[in-house]
Amino acid sequence: MTDADDRARDTPAFGASATDSPVAVSLDLVVPSAAAQAGEPPEGGEAQATGGIGRQILRVFLEHKLAVASLAFIVLVILFCWVGPLVYHTNQTNQQAALFNPENAPPGATGGKFPLGTTQTGFDVLGRLMFGGQASMTVGLLSALVATVVGVAYGAAAGFFGRWLDALMMRIVDIVLSIPVLFLLIALVTIFHSSELLLIFVIAGVSWLVPARLVRGETLTLRTREYVQAVRAMGGGGGRIIGRHIIPNAVGTIVVFATFQVATSILILAALGFLGFGIPAPGTDWGTMLSNAVGTIGNGWWWEIYPVGALIVLVVVAFNFIGDALRDALEVRTQRR
Repeated sequence: MTDADDRARDTPAFGASATDSPVAVSLDLVVPSAAAQAGEPPEGGEAQATGGIGRQILRVFLEHKLAVASLAFIVLVILFCWVGPLVYHTNQTNQQAALFNPENAPPGATGGKFPLGTTQTGFDVLGRLMFGGQASMTVGLLSALVATVVGVAYGAAAGFFGRWLDALMMRIVDIVLSIPVLFLLIALVTIFHSSELLLIFVIAGVSWLVPARLVRGETLTLRTREYVQAVRAMGGGGGRIIGRHIIPNAVGTIVVFATFQVATSILILAALGFLGFGIPAPGTDWGTMLSNAVGTIGNGWWWEIYPVGALIVLVVVAFNFIGDALRDALEVRTQRR
């Protein structure tokens, strides 16, 4: 080997280190900053809320303070109507027993025995509000439930199967919608013997039309989605597609309608009761109480009108606030579809 080869072997190559010591590699870990350790949001913007869809819906709903207060108020009204009579005992079904009470007694009369006074027939107003509230809330909730179930099933079937069946079913809806609701309700209650059960089905019978049209529109959109086509390709039947895929994805529209329908049903019952077609005696409802107290307006017996009127207004407004909040909260689910 020549001297030139020895010099080439000892000369470091281009870009190589002239020493034989290994290169030191830094293994230091990245330490989080003090702001990150304190849980502060990054400088790029505020931290976004994370979590499941249920938690996001709850968070949006809780942001509506009026809706939260309305929900608490509805719970208090339900406790007032059903738990209240267990604490404040009154007789609201025996007219003969009520005759022994003073008529049109103001609040606090007879040593505070009647906190909200008595009616013109001697019934205790506070106990009457509880007793009538049971009927009003029961009819409102159950009629809304029946109307929602019937309307959802009807609208989903019409929208999914389409064609001539959809046209026929929607024409039936249009025909029923063309009849004045109040006239139809009065006719049905007059023909049949009025009762709480009849009022539930009568009010539901004129209320299912709206959810039927809403769900039908949702179904027309959902039936073209890829997951519906995939279920069809795998041999899934129409009933399975409607029950497992169409209706669950239209739950936002359904829940919002059901909430508003409770308020509407309470108003319809109040209107029927005010016209004399409400719960028959010895039962009562808030509308019937208001109708019976109309003749006392000029006598200054305000305790027979204002408490029941205020309850009707506050309950209806509370359900409307809850419905508005649910609509905003369920938009999160709609955007995730």
